Amino acid sequence: MSDLKVVILAAGQGTRMKSDVPKVLHKVLDKPMVEYVIDASKEVGAKDICVVIGHQSAMVKSIIKDRCDDVSFALQKEQLGTGHAVMQTGDFINEGNILVLCGDTPLIKAETIKEFLEYHEKEGNAVTVMSMCVDEPTGYGRIIHDKYGAFLRITEEKDATEEERKICEVNTGVYIFKAEALCEALGKLKNDNAQNEYYLTDTVELIAQSGKNVSAFMGKDADEFMGINNKLQLSRAIAVMRDRINTRLMLDGVTITDPSSTYIGSDVKIDRDTIIYPGCMIEGKTEIGKSCIIGPNTKITTSKIDDCVTILTSVLDRAEIKSMTTVGPFAYLRPDSKIGEHVRIGDFVEIKNSTIDDGTKVSHLTYVGDSDVGKCVNFGCGTVTVNYDGKTKNRCKIGDGAFIGCNTNLVAPVEVAPGAYTAAGSTITENVPEDSLAIARSRQENKEGWRKKSNK
Repeated sequence: MSDLKVVILAAGQGTRMKSDVPKVLHKVLDKPMVEYVIDASKEVGAKDICVVIGHQSAMVKSIIKDRCDDVSFALQKEQLGTGHAVMQTGDFINEGNILVLCGDTPLIKAETIKEFLEYHEKEGNAVTVMSMCVDEPTGYGRIIHDKYGAFLRITEEKDATEEERKICEVNTGVYIFKAEALCEALGKLKNDNAQNEYYLTDTVELIAQSGKNVSAFMGKDADEFMGINNKLQLSRAIAVMRDRINTRLMLDGVTITDPSSTYIGSDVKIDRDTIIYPGCMIEGKTEIGKSCIIGPNTKITTSKIDDCVTILTSVLDRAEIKSMTTVGPFAYLRPDSKIGEHVRIGDFVEIKNSTIDDGTKVSHLTYVGDSDVGKCVNFGCGTVTVNYDGKTKNRCKIGDGAFIGCNTNLVAPVEVAPGAYTAAGSTITENVPEDSLAIARSRQENKEGWRKKSNK
């Protein structure tokens, strides 16, 4: 549908969330719930997306623009109903097909929207309503048909009769309008109802009364239209999204040993034969190659991991790791850490903004920050690159084949040339030439009898 425009309703306060954070910004896994709705809109081919904002509009707009910079916004200063919200979009809805979605329904799938749009075009409708059947319809607007099954109207629960409240076909809040029919109906909208609001549902009845084609398309999976109004519903949506993502990955050849305790974001890519152990959280735009092992309780955010990498109980944040490398347990790779092939990053090692080349071993209890490390370097236990002098960050450079003795402090800026050694316990403040040994510690002196004298 080349002329598709999308309006996403995201102005509500969400008081039942009992939070200072606007409802649509609460996260499902690693993304604000409204972002899933934006992503689904783009996936079905929408070129123009307008998000209607209201409560804490500055915060909502800022966060959405930071993550999705190709959407526009309309401000609903007063929340006077869904019809009123769509009115605030102005000229945006003047032409084309207008798809209306809710910002608090992150589980909606692009495939379902595509089927909905195809049905709308096939039927030649002026408006099509997405409906669903539920066992417990309380809280939903009911879809009312005549005795022949033709669509009549949508009745909100507070305005419904006792008989209408027994109806199990309900409104999901998803619509597709022909722009001309929508604009005409919005001009006739009134707020003479129990809430004194302008209901978008009333536009559907107005369009039907004008003689234009109106019908309902029934969605197959009610979970897709689960509106999130409190933290309990949020937790249920997270569980559904987690299972959906994990199922897709497992069917694509990834082993997830305990899906119920593994949380993987929707943008994460994992190749076949990788094993994910329990308690892992993998977020952002992370990419993991083939035949990797991601050990228990590992957290990975927006990192790139090549084939055959093993990571055990560690934290990676915006890091890159080449193939055949091992990390952890209990390692921390901070942003802009680039680790080569066949590298060993061991336990209680922290790497930050550094390049570690192929074959290097940083086995334990070491901090490497703001450094460029060559090939086949060996770091002894307790090494620290001292990269901050209280005012500026400085870099260390360590050449190929260097050996850094235990408890060495490398005070940046300093360079250890290829093949050079530093003696254990040294504090290195000057460059170390190639193939030399640097010793920077005081000579040991034993004070005989000192213990007895000091106790007097």
